[in-house]
Amino acid sequence: MLTACTSKKPLEVTVYETSVNGNKLTKVSEFEISENPSKIQLNPEITFQTITGFGGSFTESSAYLLNRLSKKNRTKILEAYFSEKGANYSLTRTHISSCDFSLNNYTYAPIADDLELEHFSIKEDQDDLIPMIKEAMAISEDGFKIIASPWTAPPWMKDNNNYVGGKLLPEYYDSFALFFSKYLDSYKAEGIDIWGLTPVNEPHGNGNNWESMHFSPEEETDFVQNYLGPKLEAEGKADIKILGYDQNRDGLKEWVDDMYKDEASSKYFAGTAIHWYESTYDFFPKALQYAHAKAPNKYLIETEGCIDSEIPKWQDDKWYWSKEATDWGYDWREPAKKYLHPKYAPVNRYARDIIGCLNNWVDGWVDWNMVLDRQGGPNWFENWCVAPIIVDPDADEVYFTPLYYTMAHFSKYIRPGAKVIGLDNSDKELQVTAAQNPDGSIAVVVFNEGETLKSFELSLVETSKSITIQPQTLQTILLP
Repeated sequence: MLTACTSKKPLEVTVYETSVNGNKLTKVSEFEISENPSKIQLNPEITFQTITGFGGSFTESSAYLLNRLSKKNRTKILEAYFSEKGANYSLTRTHISSCDFSLNNYTYAPIADDLELEHFSIKEDQDDLIPMIKEAMAISEDGFKIIASPWTAPPWMKDNNNYVGGKLLPEYYDSFALFFSKYLDSYKAEGIDIWGLTPVNEPHGNGNNWESMHFSPEEETDFVQNYLGPKLEAEGKADIKILGYDQNRDGLKEWVDDMYKDEASSKYFAGTAIHWYESTYDFFPKALQYAHAKAPNKYLIETEGCIDSEIPKWQDDKWYWSKEATDWGYDWREPAKKYLHPKYAPVNRYARDIIGCLNNWVDGWVDWNMVLDRQGGPNWFENWCVAPIIVDPDADEVYFTPLYYTMAHFSKYIRPGAKVIGLDNSDKELQVTAAQNPDGSIAVVVFNEGETLKSFELSLVETSKSITIQPQTLQTILLP
């Protein structure tokens, strides 16, 4: 083993690595160092956003699958996500009424013109979804936040009287605001506190394929400013965080321009929610920077991202590192924007996107389904996707894909309240971010997406450590 010459004192670090060669959050300590390493200089004196958290989503599909597994495997999965020994998820999401990753269409308010929602009921969630959340809560030592999103209002409140597509009729704005309030009360009665809400998932719609409801920026801002925000405030729920938008980053400008156009419009918005489906490689840094600059004291949270339009590969780690995956846009995007959707490696997309988000003011990043089956469901619309953990409920088998370990590189080591810190990186082929946790420790995440070995000298003040990162490798480096 070669050691690079340096006048600096040794920097104490612990390095965890996930790689195409088979490491899975593996502790590594032996590095073959080149004579001319690149430089990564940390600067904790420069701070950016405060981290809200990282995690995944509670869906009926995931919860249903967990209920079909043995108690041993169910517990194994939930501990892998929520225990301190596991990924230690701190920020999560769930759906209000049904979504595509439900077993069927349902709403908590099925009775038409029940304006006071006297028949509101969350009974559909009590067999699978609520038990999953409560078991995760029991496992998590630090606790976690939950963001809840409806995919649609009850169909009778919409202009097309359908779960799919359509708009919320203005005469039902009051009832839909009440719908959120009753949801919060019902979940609280189950012992589950909801931290945040989005007015609707994907207000541009999803091509009218599964549950959806269209809002323009002006319509959603009106609903939040004059109905939902005042309703929650009047009922003592002003601490609930309302996150606007909740769709792809390319649309950020028009949404934040309207949400935050003046003090009145922005009063009830705690922040902005975003998704990643606009591109398989571009994380839209300019749009993220614009959204932050428009509302620098508001949250900017990635609430959904996943490997979509793919049936998961079973027990095939190499596939997750290979540029073979395609997304919805690969087949269906209009020709002028197909360039945004080339084939990609799933691990690369996750690592690149999370690092890019952290380096551009995003303070939280939430994955989609935590658990799916070998088909990429269940999904009532057959909109197959990939989750970090895949299960075969018939055989009672569990497969932790490399995506699970990729998420854990961030969620386990960058904790809520951490601050993203400044750094200088001389090798632009290495993707790097760093954050200082509330306990003073620093987590540095380095991703080498390329095909060549890289060496770098990591420096903090007058100390340094020379480290090697293999091709197609993700490292989290902890400084005490």
